[in-house]
Amino acid sequence: MTAEHILAAADRLAAAARAGRPCEPVRDLIGLDLDAAYQVQFVNTRRALDEGRRLVGRKIGLTSKAVQQQLGVGQPDFGVLFADMEYCDGEEVPFVRLMQPKAEAEIAFVLGRDLAARDVTPTEVIGAIDYVAPAIEIVGSRVENWDIRISDTIADNASSGCYVIGGPIRRLDGMDLVGTTMALHRNGLAASFGGGAACLGNPLTAVLWLARTCAALEMPLKAGDVVLSGALGPMVAIAPGDVLEARIGGLGTVKVSIGIHSTAEKNP
Repeated sequence: MTAEHILAAADRLAAAARAGRPCEPVRDLIGLDLDAAYQVQFVNTRRALDEGRRLVGRKIGLTSKAVQQQLGVGQPDFGVLFADMEYCDGEEVPFVRLMQPKAEAEIAFVLGRDLAARDVTPTEVIGAIDYVAPAIEIVGSRVENWDIRISDTIADNASSGCYVIGGPIRRLDGMDLVGTTMALHRNGLAASFGGGAACLGNPLTAVLWLARTCAALEMPLKAGDVVLSGALGPMVAIAPGDVLEARIGGLGTVKVSIGIHSTAEKNP
């Protein structure tokens, strides 16, 4: 894969984000090459940082075995979280801020220590987690009609959008993350069910994978980073005016509304 192909793919996705209009997939430029797809993602991440956006964590994707099979892969992927992607519990997110949005309920982990070792252990990951909280991630795609394969979504920052963290925040002590249940309601009606076991069998397994992967790439997770676990259940399509509320057993609730107008818009 040439540098020209990687740059062209990054340019295509960046132009779609600026214009607010989805583009063609980028797999015509990079094929299904995962390394090339991450290089595309890293190009646009560096551009965002140069423009003044601030990196505050990572999001894990493809944690569902069913979705992995659909895309023909056997592992998760990840993207970056910027500070301007986070909204407050109960806040309204302008619909214009989103692209082909869908919502999923997740667990947010906030780290209290760095995780720099490539062979970091499960025990070390557990010890590094400061607290957990319920979260809603609103994913989106710069690729038209969600016509994605694995390289498209990785290149597109793991189909990122924005996220909301609810409460109360809790320590891991006594938490059953595998057995926890999840219900995501849209406009008061149940729209998605799931639980911790749907996320690679255990959300902590997803965090461990991410910590090792980022350390191997020499971009380790840091104290204070937010890590979104990946979906605990099926995604839910959303529209202007929708109100979403996720209830995760043992953690709490998180709520967000989708606005119709563009007031209070954040930079994409």
